Amino acid sequence: MKKRMVVLTGAGMSAESGIATFRDSGGLWEQYPVEQVATPEGFEANPELVLNFYNMRRRELLQAKPNAGHLGLAEMENDYDLQIITQNIDNLHEKAGSTHVLHLHGELMKARSTGDPSLIYELDSSKCDIHLGDLCEKGFQLRPHIVWFGEAVPMIEEAEEITRRADLFVIIGTSMNVYPAAGLLHDVRKNVPVYLIDPKDVHTMRYDIHHIHKGASEGVKELRELLFQDTSA
Repeated sequence: MKKRMVVLTGAGMSAESGIATFRDSGGLWEQYPVEQVATPEGFEANPELVLNFYNMRRRELLQAKPNAGHLGLAEMENDYDLQIITQNIDNLHEKAGSTHVLHLHGELMKARSTGDPSLIYELDSSKCDIHLGDLCEKGFQLRPHIVWFGEAVPMIEEAEEITRRADLFVIIGTSMNVYPAAGLLHDVRKNVPVYLIDPKDVHTMRYDIHHIHKGASEGVKELRELLFQDTSA
């Protein structure tokens, strides 16, 4: 029976694919104040600005390709019952071939009704923009299917449940500062090995974490080597 591996990924996972991060120096928050483009209030004040912001992000995503880290995780499904929980709104895990991906903060390539949150629509390369006047079947304006600041994270309970079942827990490219995602570390059972892949120092409340000080691609490669050594020892 395959071991259950749960992988929590953040912006650093996709940085090597050219996806702009929000918090790093030169990141998107320096160009666009978070209040304007990532809050319900910002959307209410200037919906056209917000729609255009995500239209630009979407076009960037269509040009992006999964990096070796994404591909490595997808290949690990051969050896592990692997579940990805991502804070990222891109679809690069899916493009790489991962089959179990839970998006905590929504998905860039989907639109949602502002009047009925259950109405969610797939977007594709032929029609990737959302404009003012684009309506759902009930006549409400469409918005990006993104969890904005101040909104509930509807998938967090499922993510907590998945994390509690982990035999291995891996964190890649996240500062562990954004809640509720950062709180998932508290749901990892005692004695479950935890690996952290990030070139920077990341402060957590645990002292038993194996920190691989590398980016996503090199870090996933090293993780696979470490785990192979453990199984063959």
